[in-house]
Amino acid sequence: MANAETIKENFNLLKTRLTTSPGAPAEPSGTEIAPLAEDEMPDEPVVQEPLPVTPAVREPAQRLEPVTTEPAARPQPPVSERPAPQTPQPVQTRDRNIYFTQIDRDGQILRSRVTRKLPVSDSPMMDVLNIMLIGPSADELNRGIINLIPKNTRILSASVRGNTAYINFSEDFMFNTFGVEGYIAQLRQIVWTVTEFPNVNDVQILVEGRRMDYLGEGIWIGSPISRQSF
Repeated sequence: MANAETIKENFNLLKTRLTTSPGAPAEPSGTEIAPLAEDEMPDEPVVQEPLPVTPAVREPAQRLEPVTTEPAARPQPPVSERPAPQTPQPVQTRDRNIYFTQIDRDGQILRSRVTRKLPVSDSPMMDVLNIMLIGPSADELNRGIINLIPKNTRILSASVRGNTAYINFSEDFMFNTFGVEGYIAQLRQIVWTVTEFPNVNDVQILVEGRRMDYLGEGIWIGSPISRQSF
Protein backbone atom coordinates (compact mmCIF):
# COMPACT_ATOMS: atom_id res chain seq x y z
CA MET A 1 0.00 0.00 0.00
CA ALA A 2 2.92 2.36 0.73
CA ASN A 3 4.14 1.91 -2.81
CA ALA A 4 0.64 2.64 -4.11
CA GLU A 5 0.49 5.85 -2.16
CA THR A 6 3.91 6.88 -3.49
CA ILE A 7 2.90 6.21 -7.09
CA LYS A 8 -0.28 8.21 -6.60
CA GLU A 9 1.59 11.17 -5.18
CA ASN A 10 4.13 11.10 -8.01
CA PHE A 11 1.33 10.98 -10.58
CA ASN A 12 -0.50 13.93 -9.02
CA LEU A 13 2.72 15.92 -8.89
CA LEU A 14 3.44 15.20 -12.55
CA LYS A 15 -0.10 16.18 -13.46
CA THR A 16 0.28 19.48 -11.60
CA ARG A 17 3.49 20.28 -13.45
CA LEU A 18 1.91 19.55 -16.80
CA THR A 19 -1.11 21.76 -16.14
CA THR A 20 0.86 24.70 -14.68
CA SER A 21 1.84 27.36 -17.21
CA PRO A 22 5.58 27.98 -17.69
CA GLY A 23 7.04 30.61 -15.39
CA ALA A 24 4.41 30.14 -12.67
CA PRO A 25 5.88 29.45 -9.27
CA ALA A 26 5.73 25.89 -8.35
CA GLU A 27 3.55 25.02 -5.46
CA PRO A 28 5.46 23.99 -2.40
CA SER A 29 5.29 20.45 -1.62
CA GLY A 30 6.38 18.82 1.51
CA THR A 31 6.77 15.52 -0.08
CA GLU A 32 9.69 14.59 -2.24
CA ILE A 33 9.23 12.32 -5.18
CA ALA A 34 10.94 9.11 -4.35
CA PRO A 35 12.34 7.07 -7.15
CA LEU A 36 10.67 3.81 -7.91
CA ALA A 37 12.27 0.66 -6.79
CA GLU A 38 13.30 -1.87 -9.33
CA ASP A 39 10.50 -4.18 -8.31
CA GLU A 40 8.04 -1.32 -8.69
CA MET A 41 9.00 -0.63 -12.32
CA PRO A 42 6.37 -1.65 -14.82
CA ASP A 43 6.94 -5.02 -16.38
CA GLU A 44 6.78 -3.76 -19.98
CA PRO A 45 8.27 -0.54 -21.26
CA VAL A 46 5.86 1.97 -22.64
CA VAL A 47 6.37 2.19 -26.40
CA GLN A 48 5.15 5.25 -28.19
CA GLU A 49 3.99 4.30 -31.65
CA PRO A 50 4.46 6.95 -34.29
CA LEU A 51 1.33 8.45 -35.70
CA PRO A 52 0.36 6.92 -39.03
CA VAL A 53 1.44 9.11 -41.93
CA THR A 54 -0.97 9.19 -44.77
CA PRO A 55 0.97 9.32 -48.03
CA ALA A 56 0.19 12.32 -50.12
CA VAL A 57 -1.82 11.41 -53.18
CA ARG A 58 -0.72 13.29 -56.27
CA GLU A 59 -3.71 14.10 -58.35
CA PRO A 60 -3.20 14.17 -62.12
CA ALA A 61 -3.05 17.59 -63.64
CA GLN A 62 -6.31 18.70 -65.18
CA ARG A 63 -6.28 18.34 -68.95
CA LEU A 64 -7.03 21.55 -70.70
CA GLU A 65 -9.05 21.28 -73.89
CA PRO A 66 -7.76 23.37 -76.81
CA VAL A 67 -9.69 26.53 -77.36
CA THR A 68 -11.12 26.72 -80.87
CA THR A 69 -11.69 30.14 -82.22
CA GLU A 70 -14.50 30.12 -84.76
CA PRO A 71 -14.47 32.79 -87.44
CA ALA A 72 -16.96 35.49 -86.91
CA ALA A 73 -20.01 35.12 -89.10
CA ARG A 74 -20.09 37.56 -91.97
CA PRO A 75 -22.86 40.03 -91.39
CA GLN A 76 -25.69 39.65 -93.85
CA PRO A 77 -27.08 42.73 -95.52
CA PRO A 78 -30.69 43.60 -94.83
CA VAL A 79 -33.20 41.80 -96.99
CA SER A 80 -34.10 45.04 -98.72
CA GLU A 81 -30.46 45.51 -99.85
CA ARG A 82 -29.89 41.99 -101.17
CA PRO A 83 -29.88 41.64 -104.96
CA ALA A 84 -32.91 39.87 -106.31
CA PRO A 85 -32.21 36.43 -107.85
CA GLN A 86 -31.88 36.63 -111.60
CA THR A 87 -34.50 34.81 -113.60
CA PRO A 88 -33.06 33.11 -116.69
CA GLN A 89 -34.23 34.90 -119.77
CA PRO A 90 -36.04 32.75 -122.34
CA VAL A 91 -34.24 32.22 -125.62
CA GLN A 92 -35.74 34.40 -128.31
CA THR A 93 -36.67 32.53 -131.46
CA ARG A 94 -38.08 33.41 -134.85
CA ASP A 95 -39.84 31.41 -137.52
CA ARG A 96 -37.73 30.94 -140.63
CA ASN A 97 -38.86 29.50 -143.97
CA ILE A 98 -36.53 26.94 -145.55
CA TYR A 99 -37.01 25.31 -148.97
CA PHE A 100 -36.37 21.69 -149.83
CA THR A 101 -37.41 19.53 -152.77
CA GLN A 102 -40.31 17.13 -153.15
CA ILE A 103 -41.06 14.65 -155.93
CA ASP A 104 -44.76 14.03 -156.61
CA ARG A 105 -46.39 10.82 -157.89
CA ASP A 106 -45.78 11.83 -161.49
CA GLY A 107 -42.06 12.26 -160.85
CA GLN A 108 -42.24 16.03 -161.07
CA ILE A 109 -39.70 17.91 -158.94
CA LEU A 110 -41.34 20.58 -156.79
CA ARG A 111 -40.09 23.02 -154.19
CA SER A 112 -41.34 22.39 -150.65
CA ARG A 113 -41.33 25.02 -147.92
CA VAL A 114 -40.96 24.13 -144.23
CA THR A 115 -40.93 26.44 -141.22
CA ARG A 116 -38.36 26.09 -138.47
CA LYS A 117 -38.17 28.00 -135.19
CA LEU A 118 -34.57 29.20 -134.88
CA PRO A 119 -32.84 31.24 -132.15
CA VAL A 120 -32.37 34.90 -132.94
CA SER A 121 -28.71 35.60 -133.82
CA ASP A 122 -26.47 38.08 -135.60
CA SER A 123 -26.12 35.80 -138.65
CA PRO A 124 -29.63 34.58 -139.52
CA MET A 125 -28.74 33.86 -143.15
CA MET A 126 -25.95 31.48 -142.16
CA ASP A 127 -28.35 29.85 -139.70
CA VAL A 128 -31.00 29.03 -142.31
CA LEU A 129 -28.42 27.87 -144.87
CA ASN A 130 -26.80 25.49 -142.38
CA ILE A 131 -30.21 24.11 -141.38
CA MET A 132 -30.94 23.56 -145.07
CA LEU A 133 -27.68 21.62 -145.50
CA ILE A 134 -28.59 19.38 -142.54
CA GLY A 135 -31.70 18.35 -144.45
CA PRO A 136 -35.31 17.47 -143.67
CA SER A 137 -36.48 16.03 -140.37
CA ALA A 138 -37.63 12.41 -140.05
CA ASP A 139 -41.27 13.47 -140.32
CA GLU A 140 -40.51 15.54 -143.41
CA LEU A 141 -38.69 12.61 -145.01
CA ASN A 142 -41.75 10.44 -144.43
CA ARG A 143 -43.74 13.02 -146.41
CA GLY A 144 -41.36 12.71 -149.36
CA ILE A 145 -39.37 15.89 -148.72
CA ILE A 146 -35.69 15.61 -149.70
CA ASN A 147 -32.59 17.78 -149.98
CA LEU A 148 -30.92 17.86 -153.42
CA ILE A 149 -27.89 19.95 -152.44
CA PRO A 150 -24.84 17.66 -152.91
CA LYS A 151 -23.67 15.84 -149.82
CA ASN A 152 -20.72 17.29 -147.86
CA THR A 153 -21.36 20.79 -149.23
CA ARG A 154 -20.33 23.52 -146.76
CA ILE A 155 -21.16 27.22 -146.53
CA LEU A 156 -17.86 29.10 -146.43
CA SER A 157 -19.35 32.60 -146.12
CA ALA A 158 -22.54 34.57 -146.65
CA SER A 159 -22.96 38.32 -146.98
CA VAL A 160 -25.32 40.89 -148.47
CA ARG A 161 -24.26 43.83 -150.66
CA GLY A 162 -27.05 46.06 -151.80
CA ASN A 163 -29.94 43.65 -152.46
CA THR A 164 -27.72 40.77 -153.56
CA ALA A 165 -26.65 37.91 -151.28
CA TYR A 166 -23.20 36.44 -151.98
CA ILE A 167 -23.10 32.80 -150.92
CA ASN A 168 -19.71 31.07 -151.02
CA PHE A 169 -19.84 27.23 -151.18
CA SER A 170 -17.21 24.51 -150.96
CA GLU A 171 -16.22 22.64 -154.13
CA ASP A 172 -18.66 19.80 -153.34
CA PHE A 173 -21.45 22.12 -154.50
CA MET A 174 -20.36 21.51 -158.13
CA PHE A 175 -21.23 17.80 -158.25
CA ASN A 176 -24.88 16.70 -158.32
CA THR A 177 -25.64 13.05 -159.11
CA PHE A 178 -29.20 13.81 -160.24
CA GLY A 179 -28.19 15.56 -163.47
CA VAL A 180 -29.66 18.78 -164.82
CA GLU A 181 -32.86 18.59 -162.79
CA GLY A 182 -30.79 18.03 -159.65
CA TYR A 183 -28.69 21.17 -160.35
CA ILE A 184 -31.79 23.26 -160.95
CA ALA A 185 -33.41 21.94 -157.74
CA GLN A 186 -30.37 22.76 -155.61
CA LEU A 187 -30.15 26.31 -157.00
CA ARG A 188 -33.87 26.84 -156.44
CA GLN A 189 -33.61 25.70 -152.78
CA ILE A 190 -30.89 28.28 -152.16
CA VAL A 191 -32.43 31.20 -154.03
CA TRP A 192 -35.91 30.80 -152.55
CA THR A 193 -34.56 30.31 -149.00
CA VAL A 194 -32.26 33.36 -149.09
CA THR A 195 -34.79 35.67 -150.78
CA GLU A 196 -37.14 35.07 -147.83
CA PHE A 197 -35.18 37.91 -146.22
CA PRO A 198 -36.88 41.19 -147.20
CA ASN A 199 -33.60 42.93 -148.07
CA VAL A 200 -32.48 40.23 -150.56
CA ASN A 201 -33.70 40.15 -154.19
CA ASP A 202 -31.20 37.77 -155.79
CA VAL A 203 -28.22 35.52 -155.10
CA GLN A 204 -24.72 35.37 -156.52
CA ILE A 205 -23.27 31.86 -156.29
CA LEU A 206 -19.55 31.55 -155.49
CA VAL A 207 -17.46 28.35 -155.30
CA GLU A 208 -14.32 28.43 -153.13
CA GLY A 209 -14.46 32.24 -153.37
CA ARG A 210 -14.63 32.35 -157.17
CA ARG A 211 -17.43 33.31 -159.51
CA MET A 212 -18.19 30.43 -161.90
CA ASP A 213 -19.99 30.82 -165.24
CA TYR A 214 -21.76 27.49 -165.35
CA LEU A 215 -22.94 24.82 -162.96
CA GLY A 216 -23.06 21.25 -164.22
CA GLU A 217 -24.35 20.92 -167.80
CA GLY A 218 -24.56 24.52 -168.93
CA ILE A 219 -26.66 26.10 -166.10
CA TRP A 220 -25.72 29.77 -165.91
CA ILE A 221 -24.50 31.06 -162.50
CA GLY A 222 -22.15 33.84 -163.73
CA SER A 223 -24.59 36.57 -162.56
CA PRO A 224 -27.06 36.94 -159.68
CA ILE A 225 -30.05 34.57 -159.82
CA SER A 226 -33.56 35.53 -158.68
CA ARG A 227 -36.82 33.65 -158.29
CA GLN A 228 -37.78 34.73 -161.78
CA SER A 229 -34.78 32.85 -163.17
CA PHE A 230 -36.64 29.53 -162.85
